[in-house]
Amino acid sequence: MNDLVSVIMPSYNTGQYIAESIRSVLSQTYENWELLIVDDCSSDDTDAVVERIEDRRIRYLKNAENSGGAASRNRALREAKGRWIAFLDSDDLWLPEKLERQIRFMEKNRYRFSYTAYEEIDAAGKRTGVRVKGPKRITQRGMYNYCWPGCLTVMYDAERIGLIQVADRLKNDDYAMWLKVSRKEDCHLLEECLARYRRGRLGSVSSRGFMTKIGWHYKLFREEEQENPIHALANTGRNMLWGCYKKIRYVEKLEDLEKITQ
Repeated sequence: MNDLVSVIMPSYNTGQYIAESIRSVLSQTYENWELLIVDDCSSDDTDAVVERIEDRRIRYLKNAENSGGAASRNRALREAKGRWIAFLDSDDLWLPEKLERQIRFMEKNRYRFSYTAYEEIDAAGKRTGVRVKGPKRITQRGMYNYCWPGCLTVMYDAERIGLIQVADRLKNDDYAMWLKVSRKEDCHLLEECLARYRRGRLGSVSSRGFMTKIGWHYKLFREEEQENPIHALANTGRNMLWGCYKKIRYVEKLEDLEKITQ
């Protein structure tokens, strides 16, 4: 329980939210971490916000030109020094015991790839009562069915998995990473709600249209996974079907917000 955790955080025009995201890392009960923030040429006040936060464990890197979220994550992964790799976007949040509980879960069970449940908040940070989880165990085939893990909840063992890189201009780059990791290890669910996902922020992935997301999925299977057009289209359709199943089986709307963390 003392190995270094490298936290991967791409940023682009999230000056309004990034300080809160960083504070959720600073508040972790597990303190042996490094936070690698890679800014993708933000045009807002992200620079000023980050520079006001002083902690030797934070490394702030800037892309020379706007390159996209995949390129930012790739760069952070190349710079990472930790055994454990964790992900947090610059508008999302962790609960204070997220790292400690997840590492303990993985070490106890000898898991090398895991994710947790999370809850949704709106653009203003208000809790919506929506809790999201997924299958207890995701095999490689299961990961091809759908991108079950929320990016902000994933952790893997870099000593076992190695360096993961995807196409720099790829959308759905988090899904592309999980597909690569799942070839080496199954992904296991820690069924505790330890993170908060901000939905509906202008410009975020969750605000994109349905047809746009379908195009991203097809490109992922066709170009990154190098499948022929028929297989890429079939996998895209399969993803849509399993996405409907996830909403029915694994997305809960709770009236009592305090039950979400249980």
